[in-house]
Amino acid sequence: MPGQQTRQWLLSNPPENDPVLEGENATFKLETMTLPILGQDQALVKTLYFSNDPAQRGWIQKDVDPERLYVAPVKKGEIMRSFAIAEVVESNADGLKKGQLVMGDLGWTEYAVMNAKELRPIQADESAGIRPTHFIGALGGPGLTAYDGLIDVARATKEDTVVVSGAAGATGSMVVQLAKHVVGCKRVIGIAGGPQKCRWVESLGADVCVDYKAPSFAEDLKKATEGYADVYFDNVGGDILSAMLPRMKRHGRIAACGAVATYNSMGSDAGVKNWFEIISNRIEIKGFIIIDAFESGKAGGWIQELIKGVKEGKIQIGPETETVVPTKFEEVPKTWMMLFKGGNTGKLVTQIEA
Repeated sequence: MPGQQTRQWLLSNPPENDPVLEGENATFKLETMTLPILGQDQALVKTLYFSNDPAQRGWIQKDVDPERLYVAPVKKGEIMRSFAIAEVVESNADGLKKGQLVMGDLGWTEYAVMNAKELRPIQADESAGIRPTHFIGALGGPGLTAYDGLIDVARATKEDTVVVSGAAGATGSMVVQLAKHVVGCKRVIGIAGGPQKCRWVESLGADVCVDYKAPSFAEDLKKATEGYADVYFDNVGGDILSAMLPRMKRHGRIAACGAVATYNSMGSDAGVKNWFEIISNRIEIKGFIIIDAFESGKAGGWIQELIKGVKEGKIQIGPETETVVPTKFEEVPKTWMMLFKGGNTGKLVTQIEA
């Protein structure tokens, strides 16, 4: 009996700058293949949702040095890597049953044959408003990254003024809520793009949100950070990082989480413009990856802390905290590109249309 046929998106031309969606130099290529027959302790799963994360851009960079990445890069001809929520279609594993929802590193594929140990069963709780997609968003990597960076890396306290860039994104929106409602920070300032996103960030608990697209951004940021900031959670890098350095207190702490503003330029004109601020004000900057917290065992109880925050009403995970985009499989890369155009509020999720 032949295996299940599936379409997959493969990395065809690793990009140097912006990924290309069409033409001979298209970054990705759609192909159909036949999956292997199901083996012992394996399951055939059907993808329902893809996680879209800025870090994916770094995994496909042309001529990237694998020694400088925290995970192996996606090689030309390999399936594009992505976490996903899937449904078990068939199972030869005792712990997985047909119809069960699971999460795993499936990649951009319609179907996949996976080892049971590579899949994590998930349990939605509709009574608490917890949906399957939250396990790749607020209760998954982004939420855990927010917890790690704010509480473990930057060591935020109730006495701190905290600034969060990318505050309307998957991780940033969780940082805002954790800072205000869990840690109880004295003042929480978000940075986001556009009045609508800023209003939403303020509804999550930010005392004020500064619109980086506004012509008055520099002055607005200076006014919002009067007295300076103790902690800066940086999701974007680039010019906003440069703008924040003069707004940090002496001995301030920066959790360097991401650099989405520079992922498609990869080093060209992407440097910090006022590095001396770091030296003269003894600012601490620490890069971090959530993988480290898992490997050290620190993250073991954090997911339960997040769920507790949801059930106590301290953390919002309503529909407005994620952007779920119904997508035909042949348009998966197009939805992913919304990450780099500010097209999402909260977590960007691709929902595969039947």
